[in-house]
Amino acid sequence: MKVLVENGLIINPDFGLQAVGNLYVEDEKIVCIETETGVYGLIPAWGNSDSGTDGITRIDAKGKWIIPGLIDLHVHFRDPGLEYKEDIFSGCRAAARGGFTTVCCMPNTKPVIDNPEVVRYIDEKAKEANGVNVLSVGSITQGQKGETLAQIHEMSLLETRSKDLMGKGICAISEDGRSVMNAGLMLKGILEGKANGLMVFSHTEDGSLAGTSIGEELIVARDIMLAKEAGSPIHLCHISTKGSLDIIRKAKAEGLNVTAETGPHYFILDENCTGNDGNKKMNPPLRTEEDVEAVKKALQDGTLDVIATDHAPHSSDEKNCGYEKALNGVVGLETSFAMSYTFLVKTGILTAMELIDKMSCRPAEILGIDRGNIEVGKTADLAIIDIDEEYEINSEDFVSKGKNSPFLGMRVYGKILYTLVNGRIVYAAE
Repeated sequence: MKVLVENGLIINPDFGLQAVGNLYVEDEKIVCIETETGVYGLIPAWGNSDSGTDGITRIDAKGKWIIPGLIDLHVHFRDPGLEYKEDIFSGCRAAARGGFTTVCCMPNTKPVIDNPEVVRYIDEKAKEANGVNVLSVGSITQGQKGETLAQIHEMSLLETRSKDLMGKGICAISEDGRSVMNAGLMLKGILEGKANGLMVFSHTEDGSLAGTSIGEELIVARDIMLAKEAGSPIHLCHISTKGSLDIIRKAKAEGLNVTAETGPHYFILDENCTGNDGNKKMNPPLRTEEDVEAVKKALQDGTLDVIATDHAPHSSDEKNCGYEKALNGVVGLETSFAMSYTFLVKTGILTAMELIDKMSCRPAEILGIDRGNIEVGKTADLAIIDIDEEYEINSEDFVSKGKNSPFLGMRVYGKILYTLVNGRIVYAAE
């Protein structure tokens, strides 16, 4: 497939590029970048051909952003076992509509992603979806019961899309949905991950102190200490408190290999806005105004490396039953960029480069995959965005089965117009 994206603002933090120009794509790869500041690669002969006569797709991106495809380190596709909430197909459609080209699926499915059979199931089903890269995160323990290590080595050897991109059959290990509360077993899990080239994505929540700030902060501190003991990197999921950020900042200052993520709900909403709305119930919960400000500062100073969605779909019955009875979790794939751009870039907290780094380049670096980069010779995983279009978040527009967004009714900027994976258009706005 040949694609010419014309006259857009090309933003690539890894290459230090932010310039208006044209992007030429052929056979899955970026073959030329032509900008006002220079030409990288050779403009192909077909670049001057008329669209519609020779198999060339032209996209007019004037006034739009052209960015590396977004990468989400933290999604729940609920498949296998809970497909009424989401399945691989609907999850991939939601990802593409949100500009995401690669997603990492957490293991708390039914059955749990703790053995090769479940990993193979997800990988085979993803091959039949729209082309978005679906990478499985294996469980640390069997059945997420916190008793015995899962089949980590066996999962790492599988021939999957994850193996294609990063050399391992799964992309990481995690007990997401809960923490491994036995510290000794958690250390064994970190060491087993290290032996198989896999990082732990730590679910930072002490179940006995669920919902409290100290419950998050205790696990953040513990898992950083365990990773230090193991001599292994660690990635900390959905960070939401000032105390956690202080611990992470200190660990980074000591030179420890610690990365951390947060989600848009933690830098936009606070505990005062929950009311009786089940769509605003998640784990960890919304925090104080002081915590929200701390999260924004940590995004700004680099303490937080990544913006992830923690996309967690539920049925309407499971969410529209009042705050107390509602299940934890919110959807985010289709709103993450717009919420982040509106509340971080338009407010001056982050630059465009910094936002794309946290949503594409840095996640790719953490995974160790050759993505998140617009450069000649690289795979054309791209998103094209109209950052000037204002619209209202409306669940009726979602293609995810989950409609449980905490942002319903809010007005935002940043509409995804096209998403390309391996040089092929997998989403085009109507």
